[in-house]
Amino acid sequence: MYSKIITAILQGLNGYAVDVEGHLSNGLPAFNIVGLPDTAIKESKERVRSAIQNSGFRFPVARITINLSPANLRKEGSQLDLSIAISILSASGAIIQSVSSKTAFIGELALSGEIVGVPGTLPMAIALEEMGFEYLVLPEDNTEECSGLKKLKIIPVNHLTQVVQYLNQDIDITPIKNKECVFSEEIQYNVDFSDIRGQETLKRAMEIAAAGHHNILIVGPPGSGKTMAAKRMPTILPALTFEESMECTKIYSVGGMLKGLVQTRPFRSPHHTSSAVALIGGGTYPKPGEVSLAHNGILFLDEFPEFQKQVIEALRQPIEDREVTISRANARFTYPSDFLLVASMNPCRCGYFGDETHECKCSASDIQRYLGKISHPILDRIDIHTEVKAVPYDELQAKSSEGMSSAQMRARVIAARNVQRERYKNENIHFNSQLNHTMLKKYVPLSSSMDRILRLAFERYKFSARSLNKILKLTLTIADLEENAIIEEKHLLEAIRFRVGGQKYWIEI
Repeated sequence: MYSKIITAILQGLNGYAVDVEGHLSNGLPAFNIVGLPDTAIKESKERVRSAIQNSGFRFPVARITINLSPANLRKEGSQLDLSIAISILSASGAIIQSVSSKTAFIGELALSGEIVGVPGTLPMAIALEEMGFEYLVLPEDNTEECSGLKKLKIIPVNHLTQVVQYLNQDIDITPIKNKECVFSEEIQYNVDFSDIRGQETLKRAMEIAAAGHHNILIVGPPGSGKTMAAKRMPTILPALTFEESMECTKIYSVGGMLKGLVQTRPFRSPHHTSSAVALIGGGTYPKPGEVSLAHNGILFLDEFPEFQKQVIEALRQPIEDREVTISRANARFTYPSDFLLVASMNPCRCGYFGDETHECKCSASDIQRYLGKISHPILDRIDIHTEVKAVPYDELQAKSSEGMSSAQMRARVIAARNVQRERYKNENIHFNSQLNHTMLKKYVPLSSSMDRILRLAFERYKFSARSLNKILKLTLTIADLEENAIIEEKHLLEAIRFRVGGQKYWIEI
């Protein structure tokens, strides 16, 4: 007595189809699962046995062998419970109809026979759809995240008995209707940049960062509006496209944090006590970290130097490569991490180094030790360094200090991004921040006077080659915001100013 049922497993963000072969033979009763199963799958034997019995079916008294094919692929997760149970019931004759080879099963079984949701369903469903499967039987809890699939028909179920009746054609289950995902350009936020009084330089820096997808570091005393500005960054970014939404939803699905289709840009703000694994990802069974959960959105690191130094240094690869690779003895996982980094910090531990209204109580060695937690390789990877000062009382109360609203800034950001999209339509990039050295020569031509200015800045501030490239990228973004096809000296000077701004503290020490 033999049966074969199709299911799927997950490795990183990629789904793979797995054949669950069931064979019942004479001999001493036994229940064996082979094919590189992990602990969760080995434990499924007891869940499957109890679920079958509590659903009113007879568990076969025979030698049961379940083979997970391909046998050389490591299998992880409890989502194989349902397919194992169906394989046993099909081999034992409880399911009298043949199960289509174009139907796959995903779901975890409770002891009562109920089918509960599992993380990572969306990437597995996408993989099955790409492989040509027609139907996917999965828990009702997971149907919402898979409702955007175009071809794969989703069969929602909540109990093992219901699945058996469906396969025996005793009942009919209508596949859920695929949703046509429409993303509104007008997302309502309860915060706005007009809430920030003064700080026009900071607003300008945030606008440039959003327009060219540039990472930004904000340095200033407590209460100067650093966190307030960072939390308003999503309000000036364009809405997610459908493709970006699916990418984010896959990551949140794998992380077990999904509450529905992700339709707004992620904003992640981990606490400074977070470990490297929490920030970058990993663990015994690797899961995406904060840098991946912030994919297509914003990663806000408040009190930047308060993070452990090894955690800060671990950001080098995600910032540079826009993806994280986690290697294990038996597998290698890659998660996307194309986020916009917004980091904020005080200039010293007490917060008032260089402040005109408060006395700094830190010694020179304290300041050096505090700033030294942010290494120059990390500073090099952050495009914009801007300094903010405390806002005077009169400016806080003046209505004229409101400045541009988020809607106005967002319109300018979208216009600048549209320019970049058109410019790079034949390149494999989307933003100015992604330009490589060869592209910089092509898209950022410098006049002799601009080259002289850049040389002076390079020698005065001891810029690295990477810093020089960052300045040129910022220059192009500033020109795009001004809707100027020709790069001018004023654009370069502003880019240098935003590169040097907060970095002066490191220059001084």
